[in-house]
Amino acid sequence: MTAAAETSLLEDRVGHWYQMDDTYLVGREKIREFARAVQDKHPAHWKVAEAQKLGYPGLVAPLTFTSAPAMACNQRMFEQVVVGYDMYLQTEEVFEQHRPIVEGDELTIDVELTAVRRIAGRDLITVTNTFTDAAGEVVHTLHTTVVGIGSDDVDPAIRPAVAGVMMHGINMLGTDNTGEYHKSLRPEGVQRIAEAGGTPASPSFDTLNVGDELPVHHTRLSRGDLVNYAGVAGDANPLHWDIKVANLAGQPDVLAHGMLTMGLGASFGTSWTGDPGSVTRYAVRLSQPAIVPVDGGADIEYSGRIKSLDPETRSGVVIVGAKSQGRKIFGLATLNVRFS
Repeated sequence: MTAAAETSLLEDRVGHWYQMDDTYLVGREKIREFARAVQDKHPAHWKVAEAQKLGYPGLVAPLTFTSAPAMACNQRMFEQVVVGYDMYLQTEEVFEQHRPIVEGDELTIDVELTAVRRIAGRDLITVTNTFTDAAGEVVHTLHTTVVGIGSDDVDPAIRPAVAGVMMHGINMLGTDNTGEYHKSLRPEGVQRIAEAGGTPASPSFDTLNVGDELPVHHTRLSRGDLVNYAGVAGDANPLHWDIKVANLAGQPDVLAHGMLTMGLGASFGTSWTGDPGSVTRYAVRLSQPAIVPVDGGADIEYSGRIKSLDPETRSGVVIVGAKSQGRKIFGLATLNVRFS
């Protein structure tokens, strides 16, 4: 089958929807575990009393926390619906935080194939996760875009190499269920979007100016950090810990997870705002992966500046930059922030 035919087949599957089999209960220790993995030291992720000072009933989940349950929920999508590729590379992520997720939230998670586009001979595939709380309000929406890499673009030895090192119960290579496929669509109905409410404990809008720069921050990543994040987030891709697979994929060494570099970037942003609930949207387009050699690890430099300010809503957009070894990790990354 030609690449164009495969894309057409996948386009017919856009709109495929399913729901996580059970609800996801957000636990206090899972929040701390994830905060540790993304090196987020904000006290609202660690101490209940500190979270309550900001007006939250319990520990607040870091902004990119939803990537962990989404990873588990999306497995079926990439095993049974989005098939025919030898590898997927993450290229873009959009986190929409309608209200912060806190400990004790019991979430229903929807998974939907929302877009398939062919650009420059590559398929860009977008999967959307919707997180709904027990009150029936959508608290978070996550859009993940990956590039599907076919057999023409990778070393044929990568499939057996991946199969030989993958965690038990995970099938990243998918199966071709062309003859067995049945499309499932989202039930009709109006979704209620949660409102953040309250005044965030972020910098005063009146003290800010377009062009203001955030203090530069450096983060170190070791191989141990990658392995830890893989376990915490459920990302079993061996590109992040097996040098043989990374080499077969055309990389000089193992790569930091795109979601990990995004999580570090979110931590950088919310440490400046002072309130994890002040961010309403975080969008990142990845440019280059961060290479993490076994000796010395990697240094990632995060920077930011205020791009725009809206006096009517007392909000603004902050551009976040990330560089490692002289290479841009983020092509374009923005934080939409509510100010006090």
